[in-house]
Amino acid sequence: MGPHPAVAAIRLAVRRVLHDILTEHNTNTTRRTPARTTSGAPSLTGAPPASTPLTAAPPEAVPGPTPSHASPAPRPAPPGHAGSPPHEPAPPPLVLVACSGGADSMALASALAFEAPKLGIRAGGITVDHGLQPGSDLRAEEVVLRLRELGLDPAESVAVTVGRDGGPEAAARDARYAALDAALDRHGAAAVLLGHTRDDQAETVLLGLARGSGIRSLSGMAAVSGAGGRYRRPFLTLDRQTARKACMVQSLPVWDDPHNADPAYTRSRLRHEGLPALEKALGKGVVEALARTAQLSRDDADALDAWARQAEASVRDAAGLLECAKLYALPPAVRRRILRRAAIEAGAPAGSLFARHIEEIDRLITGWRGQGAINLPGRVVAQRQGGRLVIRQG
Repeated sequence: MGPHPAVAAIRLAVRRVLHDILTEHNTNTTRRTPARTTSGAPSLTGAPPASTPLTAAPPEAVPGPTPSHASPAPRPAPPGHAGSPPHEPAPPPLVLVACSGGADSMALASALAFEAPKLGIRAGGITVDHGLQPGSDLRAEEVVLRLRELGLDPAESVAVTVGRDGGPEAAARDARYAALDAALDRHGAAAVLLGHTRDDQAETVLLGLARGSGIRSLSGMAAVSGAGGRYRRPFLTLDRQTARKACMVQSLPVWDDPHNADPAYTRSRLRHEGLPALEKALGKGVVEALARTAQLSRDDADALDAWARQAEASVRDAAGLLECAKLYALPPAVRRRILRRAAIEAGAPAGSLFARHIEEIDRLITGWRGQGAINLPGRVVAQRQGGRLVIRQG
């Protein structure tokens, strides 16, 4: 008899992501390692031997060069010439899970602990102590203990200091991701798995809609994000109830963060009041529809971003300044993406740069009446000078 359907669903989602990570790891290892012929000489093309499988097998299972008894022994290197020793097989990748102790992340940790060994992947876990509640350090120690009981190694807790920029939720998120980035680099991990579910995605889309931040905000969270694809979200197609059910049938202890039910937080109000009201008014299926909206919006946003990157070179002069007349000729969605990129490159923090800022810059091009400079976050200034748009630190 197989596992409970909820357990099977979370394991399948994690298995798919681990296969992707392992395939990328093996591909990158192959590119970095010069291929060698059966005589021990490096291949001139750098391509892997034809017999090497390019599947998602554990690195130690990928066969290396097989010595041939019919081949002569390789000649010793000439004096003064350093020979190339055979390359040792690359160690298997390490994948971490970010675990708060809640149902979503505990379900994710259990699935990672179950699936990773079968693929020859090392698995570890990290919990972030935000220090926002009394006894948070003790709670973090309990989570680490649970991770170790699942067989995850390394398993550690990292304490952070949460600032105030952007509000409590944004500040906590920034501190958390900074800690996860540091853990990734410290352990040389290939990726961190995050337990965001389809319900979280629906909430993110609604929050973006409320901010009026455009199609990129409506695209929600990406399944793969961060530098080099370091963050993976296997559960974006699964609902929160599936994760909770998986924990229950596996007798996994779960901690419910009181902040998730605190109406002082916007996301909490949306979760417990906003979404239920929408489902009451519109019927079931709102969460699924919002998740589909996120994916469709992401596809459109990615296409427009690619268009903007290609068009940017054509609207700059020989000195690299943006030409207003050429910008004016572009579709607004493409032009505003170029303006946003230029502001960020000049030093404006991406998280503090909102749609209204970009609209103000855009009016320097589409509604020019001799207006003055536009002040942007990060002490960045945008102004029009002689038909050129100048964006720089003020």
